[in-house]
Amino acid sequence: MKRTLMATAMALTATGALAAPEKYELDPSHSQVVFSYNHLGYSTTYGVFSGFEGEVMFDEEDPANSSVEVSMPVMSMFTGWEKRFDHFMSDDFFGAEDGDMITFTSTGIEVTGEDTAKITGDLSMNGVTNSVVLDAELNQHKPHPSKEGNPLWAGFDASTTLLRSDYDLGKFAPYVSDEVEVMISIEAGKAQ
Repeated sequence: MKRTLMATAMALTATGALAAPEKYELDPSHSQVVFSYNHLGYSTTYGVFSGFEGEVMFDEEDPANSSVEVSMPVMSMFTGWEKRFDHFMSDDFFGAEDGDMITFTSTGIEVTGEDTAKITGDLSMNGVTNSVVLDAELNQHKPHPSKEGNPLWAGFDASTTLLRSDYDLGKFAPYVSDEVEVMISIEAGKAQ
């Protein structure tokens, strides 16, 4: 039976246990950001970022006291077509160089349900920082069945919509959609 955030918090409160945020490190092999946008009304085009780094400070008793920090190289983007990747890295868009990063640092978490929350944070990309809100869901939090010692593991999904133009990436808008749908799925293991 799925163990919910609310049930966990109630159980800890009933036993008088006091918890604090615990560090979970992202599993880059099972964490990705998928983005999509409308291309001239003809198609939906997708891209992926993966292999990024970060940590979640997860407070199981008081999820609003949790935090997340993530960074990923701009040039880790995968588009499925080399010419599209090269165009995104060009001065039309990112003008990217090795070492350029996209970062997200949470600034607040509002718990909205047993396993859901709105995570507000600062997204920095292309030299611009804006506040964004992620609609997040805890998929599962329990010992990992195939890792040695069965460490605690957590999985989260989140989504948001961004405007390219908010990050000086609005070339060809509105013909190529300014709106970009972002879907995030991460796994994180409790730090040893």
